[in-house]
Amino acid sequence: MDVLHNLAFGFSHALTIQNLMFCALGCVVGTLVGLLPGLGPLATISLLLPLTYSIPTGGALIMLAGIYYGAQYGDSVSAITMKIPHASRIVACIDGYQMTLKGKTGLALFTAGVSSFIGGTIAIVVLSWLAPVLGEVAFLFGPADYCAMMMVGFVCVSFVTTGSLLNGLAMCLIGVLLGQIGTDVNSGVARFTMDLPFLVDGVGIVSIALGCFGIAEITKNLDAREERSPFNGKIHLMPTWAEFKRILPSALRGGAIGSFLGILPGGGPTIAQFAAYAIDKKVSKYKHEIGTGCIEGVAGQAAADEAAARTSFIPLMSIGIPENAVMALMLAAFIIKGIQPGPNMIASHPDLFWGLVASMWVGNVFLLVLNVPLVRYWLSVFKIPYSVLFPSILFFCCIGTYSVNNSLEDIFITAAFGFVGYMFMRLELDAAPLMLGFILGPMLEENFRRSLLLSRGSFGIFFTRPISGTLLALVGVFVAWQLIAFVRQARRPGAPQRQEA
Repeated sequence: MDVLHNLAFGFSHALTIQNLMFCALGCVVGTLVGLLPGLGPLATISLLLPLTYSIPTGGALIMLAGIYYGAQYGDSVSAITMKIPHASRIVACIDGYQMTLKGKTGLALFTAGVSSFIGGTIAIVVLSWLAPVLGEVAFLFGPADYCAMMMVGFVCVSFVTTGSLLNGLAMCLIGVLLGQIGTDVNSGVARFTMDLPFLVDGVGIVSIALGCFGIAEITKNLDAREERSPFNGKIHLMPTWAEFKRILPSALRGGAIGSFLGILPGGGPTIAQFAAYAIDKKVSKYKHEIGTGCIEGVAGQAAADEAAARTSFIPLMSIGIPENAVMALMLAAFIIKGIQPGPNMIASHPDLFWGLVASMWVGNVFLLVLNVPLVRYWLSVFKIPYSVLFPSILFFCCIGTYSVNNSLEDIFITAAFGFVGYMFMRLELDAAPLMLGFILGPMLEENFRRSLLLSRGSFGIFFTRPISGTLLALVGVFVAWQLIAFVRQARRPGAPQRQEA
């Protein structure tokens, strides 16, 4: 009953006219930001952070939070319709874009919108009931535990890839190697930079994502030499009851997965989408269709993404630790307003804490009401001839890439990865495992080195800690199970030469 009382207290602050306006503004700006390739919530919040000086504390934080989780939905529109993702919607390109090619774009966007609402609602329930307790979960995880969790992420590559397992592992390894480019954080030594100054800070995830997915897809379409006519068909938006029953289980699973991973530093929406997709590909009733334009492939990752975006506020507000770059900017916004997030925040500023939690559900409703009816307008982009559309897409890709670091070199890097991504398509190699390796590789290296420093070079730390030992045991069981399945497949008469994931 205390939680219900606290939520009622929070809604009394979130539902004021002023805070409703700031929440709506954040959701609208966030959605528009998500539509623009490469821009993302990080750059937008950075630009708008100085405005918080002149905005009331509650309204400023509600607006910045709305930009963050509003951008998560906007990302899905560009990923599904044009295969141009941000980091938080890389997996949406797999089944979402395949549904677009099948003429089911309206259904895919509706699924993403409804699943995001479900995932966000689950996360808000978790945030309301368990924030004071779950904030302490992050303290239980040490470097060895995070290292083991990254290993679990790597074994998910067999579910993420749409090709053979061997090709998926090879692409994942390439991603890990790309993640090593730049300056070593421990020794300060430049690695794999080829004496090029603009590679000292490494390769940006925006450049790889836009290149391997967006520009590569445009190049593929142009190379097809087929005249792409504007879309004039009927838009099928609402799912049938049978389709909705397929959406619901995946959305609930994704919401639960995203709610948990959003709590852990280093988790967040990017990791949550891969995890939800991998689990759906294993336990879904329609798992054999995932990867070919299946509605579950859109629902699960969309729910996980939105859920993780909201529960990532738990470590920030409960223990004062930001789990990603966007949360670091939110921490700066708190400090600008003279508030120090931490264990005493709920007691010291209950109106701010519960008002922000309640505003997340209000923002969830805003996103559902505003964006689902607007699906038809998002699809109007297909009425533009492709000869006019693709230069516009390339222009926004360049603008988005440049806006990250204000560097022309980033545009050249994006173009290079566009060519690389196109070659991957010609060779029938999936780029999604590459992105997984690029994201997890540096995190794995950092936590691996920290673990060995703490244990003075002993590898026993990975097996003696309960969390890391359990996770590594799960990895071992999974690898053994995959090897047994591979051997059985090879011994089967007439078995295909390529092992499908």
